[in-house]
Amino acid sequence: MIRVLSVDDHPVVREGIAALISRQSDMELTAEASNGLEAVEQFRTHHPDVTLMDLQMPEMGGIDALSAIRGEFPDARIIVLTSYAGDIQVSRALRAGARAYLLKDMLRKELLDTIRAVHAGQKRVSSELAVEIAEHATDNALTPRETDVLRLIALGKANKEIAAQLGLSEQTVKSHVKNILNKLAANDRTHAVTIALKRGVIDL
Repeated sequence: MIRVLSVDDHPVVREGIAALISRQSDMELTAEASNGLEAVEQFRTHHPDVTLMDLQMPEMGGIDALSAIRGEFPDARIIVLTSYAGDIQVSRALRAGARAYLLKDMLRKELLDTIRAVHAGQKRVSSELAVEIAEHATDNALTPRETDVLRLIALGKANKEIAAQLGLSEQTVKSHVKNILNKLAANDRTHAVTIALKRGVIDL
């Protein structure tokens, strides 16, 4: 039997997964968690074969939970199951040790196939996400400081306010904004924020 831990802060999602797994002769739902902290605790208690992990959760998000679990249990097999399709988010999850990355709107059959594949030691990323990653593989990544500036732009802050908040000169902020627009191939600040949210560079 493949023993599964389901981690999601939405009870409806967990119920759907529970119903799906209960109909499989080779799987059982061993435990559930509604945030990252609970996920780590449940993993320690139950040592599931495969964990389904949401990304956006209260108290501790999926990437942090993934890293914490993999830090203690390097062989943990974790599938990210989320509604976020951004290539940066996918790359971050895979770097943290996720074995697969699936979107919640995919077919149920794909979820079951992926659980079995990951249990067998394989890695999986859906073809649409693979295309997204490949498209941006050679892009210059934003620096941590540029990401900070972009987050404040997303909150509607002007250059002067951003400079004051980050302890920078206004000229330096302008230079960061120029780099951000170039790296994201954005027409203006609003466009840059839209692209960054879609790709998972920042979240609000």
